[in-house]
Amino acid sequence: MNKLKNSASEALEGILFDGMTIMAGGFGLCGIPEYLITALRDSGVKDISVISNNCGIDDFGLGILLHTRQIKKMVSSYVGGNKTFEQQYMKGELELEFNPQGTLAERCRAGGAGIAGFYTKTGVGTVIAEGKEHKEFNGETYILETGLVADLSLVKAWKADDEGNLVYRKTARNFNPVMATAGKTTIAEVEEYVSLGDFDPDHIHTPGIYVNGFIVGTDHKKPIEIMTTREYVA
Repeated sequence: MNKLKNSASEALEGILFDGMTIMAGGFGLCGIPEYLITALRDSGVKDISVISNNCGIDDFGLGILLHTRQIKKMVSSYVGGNKTFEQQYMKGELELEFNPQGTLAERCRAGGAGIAGFYTKTGVGTVIAEGKEHKEFNGETYILETGLVADLSLVKAWKADDEGNLVYRKTARNFNPVMATAGKTTIAEVEEYVSLGDFDPDHIHTPGIYVNGFIVGTDHKKPIEIMTTREYVA
């Protein structure tokens, strides 16, 4: 079964609805499904809750959905790279559920594995723990965190074959594999399309059973959020 779609809009056709929850892979701007995010914006879907490590920057990545006011709530671990995100949150225009970064990753992994919740020491004694169940294990206090499942997961991979088996490249792997398993529907954006059988089965990161469709993007921008350089000395 060939899961390749002709465009991002075609891949999302019939899937989107107002008020839905969407997971979006990536870390900063590394490994983000930029064409699928643009298609989300162009679809006009609104009041969405987005689960993602952060919200891109002001003019790229998920940040473009803040400008169109399509995001109602963010479940994230970092907001510092996006002024629009900060401003909307401080004004009470955007709901925010903060998560320690490792906790967020594990909540996605747990959701994909069918695990309703897990206990962690991370966040004990902080605002993160407020309102959450506390329990002792071996004399240490832990808090209960719930697994996350989304109506739709949008992920970015390096390569895909006909059946949607995915391979990620280096740090662009980040949140993408765990989010791919935690979506009721998962759509991938890839850089290269290969024939079925080209992958060594041992090298597949996300099996195609989790992927409903994928698109091939061209000319991905891959900007650098904060460029730090030093003077060249010959």
